[in-house]
Amino acid sequence: MQRKKRSYIMITFIVSVVLLLLGYWLYSKLIERVIGVDPKRTTPAVEHPDGVDYVPMKPWRIFLIQFLNIAGVGPIIGAVMGAQFGTASFLWIVFGCILAGAVHDFIAGFISVRQDGASLPEIHGKYLGNGMKQFMRYFTVFLMILVGVVFVKTPASLLTGEPFVPMTDEGVPLFSADTLLFFWIVVIFAYYLLATLLPIDKVIGKIYPIFGILLLAMAVAIVVAFVAHGIDLPEVWEHLSNQHPKGDAMPIFPMMFISIACGAISGFHATQSPLMARCMVNEKQARPIFYGAMIAEGVVALIWAAAAAYFFYGGDDSLYHGEEDAGMVKLIANTWFPSAIAFITLLGVVAAAVTSGDTALRSARLIVADFMHIDQKPVPKRLLVALPIFAITAGLLIFAVADKDGFAVIWRYFSWANQVLAMVTLWAVTVFLSKLHPTKGWYWITLLPALFMSMVTISFIMVAPGQGLGNLLPRPVGYAIAAVLTAALGALFFVRKTKQKQ
Repeated sequence: MQRKKRSYIMITFIVSVVLLLLGYWLYSKLIERVIGVDPKRTTPAVEHPDGVDYVPMKPWRIFLIQFLNIAGVGPIIGAVMGAQFGTASFLWIVFGCILAGAVHDFIAGFISVRQDGASLPEIHGKYLGNGMKQFMRYFTVFLMILVGVVFVKTPASLLTGEPFVPMTDEGVPLFSADTLLFFWIVVIFAYYLLATLLPIDKVIGKIYPIFGILLLAMAVAIVVAFVAHGIDLPEVWEHLSNQHPKGDAMPIFPMMFISIACGAISGFHATQSPLMARCMVNEKQARPIFYGAMIAEGVVALIWAAAAAYFFYGGDDSLYHGEEDAGMVKLIANTWFPSAIAFITLLGVVAAAVTSGDTALRSARLIVADFMHIDQKPVPKRLLVALPIFAITAGLLIFAVADKDGFAVIWRYFSWANQVLAMVTLWAVTVFLSKLHPTKGWYWITLLPALFMSMVTISFIMVAPGQGLGNLLPRPVGYAIAAVLTAALGALFFVRKTKQKQ
């Protein structure tokens, strides 16, 4: 049933975009002063370029690569999934991005620049101890492999449906869906290996800025569609209660905060920052490249969440038939755009997914090479590191294809592990700030997000249905345990901080 038109339109959406832009204009400058960005300091790319990973690039190119690396389909698929919970998703995207995600990306990326382009686990080790470093080396590599797997599935699935399937004159598909899925998985996987091995400026540096522009153009096209079609977007005060179709089985906390990672806060981002930290030629570039790219992603996530919310619970009910994830992307594109633009939009989603999977596996190669001290300039040594990583990725892909719920299982583990990584990184940068300003309270900038994300990730294990203890513990008990453990982490931080002063 078509909703009655109102006298106002998109108030929440417009205010949210303005807040995100103000976050970059104001809050990021505060963070820049706190961490002490120094434009006169030599960066790793300038100090020892190697032609493979340490390659000086122009800042606009680095920004677009960073944006595409951290975005992928995260601010599209994740935002669509998160929008099912209601307009609380808008609030999480805006305030999560400004106060947590962009700060997380900025400081972690800046630390990498200062530490010769160090990989994320090395940063964890410096500020959280050697034991955490050893654990996070394996945990982070495993997460990167999961990213490679899940970001094969989305583009391969999209490419097996209209308008990409070759048809006979009678309108019958030339190949079965299973055959096409297998074909595209093999093609994408082969590309991942190529992009992982080649110097960063050969493939990633040349074509990723183009895909980054395409991802932004897709978001702008949806905003144009909002105006052209007079879309009456849901307002934040209308649907704050849980709108998820599974109702009580999917509580907003913590499920929404796990579903919307890219666009609010994502540990995966901090694994990508060292790639760009090894290409920057001036520390002043850190704010637009790290904080700015995250704000851009937040705007993209907000646009897709608003578009999905219109179909989920705000617009013409006759158009929505239970589509989720990639199906909702197709519905949005085919409903509001001419066929040619819809085709480009879907192609852009495919490119966004592929370009996150390959950089994830490239990050895995660099992390392993760093802690095993394997020089990555010779191609044979790159192969030595990459082949075992790709063998494990291939094994998980075989499981995911063979089991009907395989991809769903891997996606759940990926989503949770991604936010765990964000939580650990927030604790690491909190320790960094406490050491950088031992007599001041600037560490609260990241301490509060660290505590919040600790509560989110621990609660997921305690209360989420079908995972961890969610089916065993009464929900109030699960939340209580999560709160106690989160408080314990906060207490541990202050105990260690007090010992440092002594």
